[in-house]
Amino acid sequence: MSTASQRAPWQYLAGWLRAFRPAPMAVNAQERWRVVCGAGLGVLITAVLCHLAGAGWAELPWLVAPMGASAVLVFGVPASPLAQPWAVVGGNTISALVGIACVRWVAPPELAAALAVALAIGVMFALRCLHPPGGAAALLVVMAGVSDFRFALFPVLLNSLLLVAAGVAYNNATRRRYPHAQLASSTATKPERALVSEADLDAVLARYNQVLDVPRDDLRALLEEAELRAYRRRLGEIRCEDIMSRDLATVEYGTPLQHAWALLRERRIKALPVVDTVRRVVGIVTLADFMREAQLDLHEGFEDKLRRLIRWTRATHSSKPEVVGQIMTRQVRVASAHRHIAELVPMFSDTGHHHIPIIDAERRLVGIITQSDLVKALTRVGPD
Repeated sequence: MSTASQRAPWQYLAGWLRAFRPAPMAVNAQERWRVVCGAGLGVLITAVLCHLAGAGWAELPWLVAPMGASAVLVFGVPASPLAQPWAVVGGNTISALVGIACVRWVAPPELAAALAVALAIGVMFALRCLHPPGGAAALLVVMAGVSDFRFALFPVLLNSLLLVAAGVAYNNATRRRYPHAQLASSTATKPERALVSEADLDAVLARYNQVLDVPRDDLRALLEEAELRAYRRRLGEIRCEDIMSRDLATVEYGTPLQHAWALLRERRIKALPVVDTVRRVVGIVTLADFMREAQLDLHEGFEDKLRRLIRWTRATHSSKPEVVGQIMTRQVRVASAHRHIAELVPMFSDTGHHHIPIIDAERRLVGIITQSDLVKALTRVGPD
C-alpha cells in the first residue's frame, strides 16, 4: 500500500474535524458594538413595555426567552430572511400556538416536545415565516406546560411586535435596511453583470435546495462585487490609458455627413467621436446612426438610400440631415484615462457599447477603447 493511501483516512478525518472550527467573523468592532447595543436596547424596550402591559395578567410571564434569540437575528443579521418582521412575529406566535396545542392534546411530554418542534417548523415553512427561535418558543411552551392559548398573544405576540418595532427603528437609524426585501424586483431590467443572469441564479438556488440565510439581492450583489474584484485581480493595474487607441479620427458638429462616412470607410472603423473646438466630447456618430437615418432596416435600395442621405444638398433648405450633429448620439458614455479597464467590462458586455471614448482630467478626448482593444487586454493578461 502506498504512503498516500495510508494517509488518506487521516487526511479525511482531519478535514472532517476542521469543519467544526468556527469561521472568523468578518465584521469590524463598530458593527459588533452596533449589534450589541441594538439587541440590548431592543430587549430592554420590549421588557419594559410588556412588563407594564402585563400588570393585569399576573398568571402569565411578561417576557419569554426566545426573544433573546430573535434579538440576535433582528439586530445581528437584519438582512437575513430568518430575521424579517413576518418571520419574527409569525414564527414565534404560530410556534407558540402549535406548542400549546401539543400540550393540550398529546399526553407524553417527550412526544409533545418533539411534535411541537417538528410541527412548528413544518408550519413555518408552509407560511413562509421560518424563524429559529420559533422552535424554541414551541419547546418552551411544552416544557412549561402552558395550555392557555392566550399565552400566544401575551407575551409571545406582543414581545415579537415590540422587538420588531425596535428593530425597524434602530436598524434604519444605524443605516441597516430593515425590513430587507427578499424578492427580486418585478421592475428590474437587465442585470448589471451578464456573467451571472437571474436565470442562472435561480437555477443554482434550486439545485442547492437548502435554506439560505442570505437575501437574494445581497447574494447577487456579493457575486457581482466578487466578479469585479476577480476582473481587477486578473487585469492588475492596467488602466484605460495603457490600451486605448491614440490615433483618433474625429469629427465636429458641422462636419458634412459625406465627409464623416468617407472617414469611417477609409479608417475601417465603426464610430467617430464628435468633439468641440477644445476636443471635449459632445456626441458620437456610428454606422448604426447612418443606417437609422437612411432607413436601412429594409434592404431594398440600400445603396440609393445611403447615397441620398450623405449627398450634400446645395439648396438653402433641406428636409434631410446634412451634418454630423443632426444624426449623432448625444448621450455618450466616457471613461477617464486613469480608470481600471476592469470597470469597463460591464459597459461592453451589458449595455451594448462598442466604443468608449477616453478623456483626461480636463475632460478632453485623448483616446478610444473598442471591444477589440478590451479583448486584446484580456488575452494579454492570461489565466491565473
